[in-house]
Formats: sequence, C-alpha cells, structure tokens
Amino acid sequence: MPDTRILIIRASAIGDVVFASPFAAALKASWPDARVAWLVEPGIAPLLAADPNIDELILWPKGEWKALWQARRVGALIGAVRRFSRQLKARRFDIAIDLQSLLKSGVLAWLSGAPRRIGLGSREGSQWLMSEVVPKGGDTARISSEYLYLAQQLGLETGDFLPCLHIGADAAAAADARLAALGLAPKRYAVFAPFTTRPQKHWFEDAWQALGPRVTDELGLTPVILGGPADRDAARRIAAAIPGAISLAGDTALTEAAALIARAALLIGVDTGLTHMGIAFATPTVALFGSTRPYLDTGRANARVIWLGLECSPCRRRPTCDGAFTCLRDIRPDRVIDTAREVLDA
Repeated sequence: MPDTRILIIRASAIGDVVFASPFAAALKASWPDARVAWLVEPGIAPLLAADPNIDELILWPKGEWKALWQARRVGALIGAVRRFSRQLKARRFDIAIDLQSLLKSGVLAWLSGAPRRIGLGSREGSQWLMSEVVPKGGDTARISSEYLYLAQQLGLETGDFLPCLHIGADAAAAADARLAALGLAPKRYAVFAPFTTRPQKHWFEDAWQALGPRVTDELGLTPVILGGPADRDAARRIAAAIPGAISLAGDTALTEAAALIARAALLIGVDTGLTHMGIAFATPTVALFGSTRPYLDTGRANARVIWLGLECSPCRRRPTCDGAFTCLRDIRPDRVIDTAREVLDA
C-alpha cells in the first residue's frame, strides 16, 4: 500500500515497547513506501529514536494532561486534548494500530482521526473506539508473541520477528566514554538488572551478592549494576558485597543503559525492560522470572529463562505467599551460573 500513513500506538512501558519493537520493521518490509509514526511517552521515545523503520516519533504529553487533571483545570485539559488531536489529524493517518489495548490508547487512536483503527485484543471499552479488533493469539510462550500474531493476521512480512533496538551515535559515544572512564572494555563485563516496579519480581539482594563474586571469579567478568534513580541505594548495597562491582543505577540515561547492554558480554536480570533489551541486542542473557512469565521461548540460542513453574506462579499482581516469593528465592546462584555458561557458550 504505497504512501499509506500508519500510526503505531504503544506508549509505555519500556519492556512492552521492546517487545513491540519489531512491528515497525514488519510494516516497512511489507509496505516500503508507507510512512510509519509511533506514538510514545516522552521518557521512552529515545529508545526508538534511532530505528530506521520509524519515520516519526509522536510524543504523547501525558504528564501535561495528568497535571491539568490533578489541578482540576478541566477546560485547559480539554483544550490540550483538542490541540493534540488536531496535530494528529493534520498528519492524515490512514491506519492507527493500537498495540496497547487499553482505554487510554484507544482514545489516542480515535483522536488520530484515522478511518481504519485496529485494536489488538482491545479492552476497557477501547474496543468501541476501533473499526476492527483482532483478538490476542499466538504462542504465548514465545517472546513478542501477541505482536507477531497481529502482524500475521494483517498479512505482514514478519521475518524472525524478534525484539530489535538501535543505538544512536550520541548514546554509543556516551557508553564508550563511560566504559573508558571506568577502565572497562566492551565484552569484559556482565550487566546485572535486578530492579523493576514490583517486589514480587525481584530476586533477593543476598542472592545477587552471592552471584556477583562467582561471575567475576568463574566467568572473568566485572558486574555492572543498572537501574533507575530509585534503585541507587539497593544497587550500592549489592555492589558493596561484590569486590570490583560497579553500580551505575540512576546514573545513566535510558539510551546509554541500552548501549551498555549492547556492549556487555552477559546480562542477568529479572522481568524488567533492561533484561528484555539484552535479547533485543542479542547479548547473552539469563532472565529470572517468578511471579510473572511473559515468555519462556526467547527466540535466541544465547538467551535463557529460568522459571521454576511453581503451582502458585505466575501470580502477577496478586501473590499468595505472604512475601516469601519462593518462586524466586528457590532460584539458586548455582543454577544461574550454570545457565550463564550455557548462553556464553551459545
């Protein structure tokens, strides 16, 4: 479909944007002359900025809208929404594809004015804002399965359809300068990604502290801990117990963290966006899942998932273990080291 204007809506979160990342490539492979835009929250947009398959990033001013709502400035909020809708409609989109499936993303698709609005398993009422809804499907054990399934239903050329991110020149330079300042060489360190939004997805600090020296002594890699500003204290506690470990939690921009992951010899992490980036960059990756199980098949020979498959897992947001989190506690450092060797050999 030459000259078709397509809007992808997957505004958040980091991990989900990583999972959805091959969708733009599938569109371009099928319709090379199409113009593809991606609507995303400002904080995540830099992760997609270097993707050659995306012609334009459109930033959803969610923070502004939220502030106006909290201040009860309803009139100003309505005006802001109308202005944003006019900006979207001025681009004359033919198709809007809602990969997020929620009411908020459905509203954004509707505001775009696209005559064809495709929702993936739309819910929360967003289905009534779509012109068509494709139920979620596919092999749920495979990474990016729901987005692959939608691409197949739309007749797109999917290829391997694995998460794929691109590093811009500025992020690459920042990562290289950081490594030089730390005296680290690419492929001589292991990224640890211990942190995410919910405690039932965290491996325990003492487990990281036990693992770290073994990564150094047995694999010859320096542990580098990544995370956000809220993770600084926990990252420092973990690093303090591991000789030679480096904590960069809260000290890197999102794109610099991505570039550091791309240059790492190994990534070990919990169910968080940084861990999924390891698979996107084909960095040898060990993913530790407990209360969640977003995928078991990584699609790559050098990436493995450790998930114990307890009867109570996945519990997602409703743990029944009174904080014991046995699904993660029973993942032992011995198994993680053994799996790390497997992915490094692969």
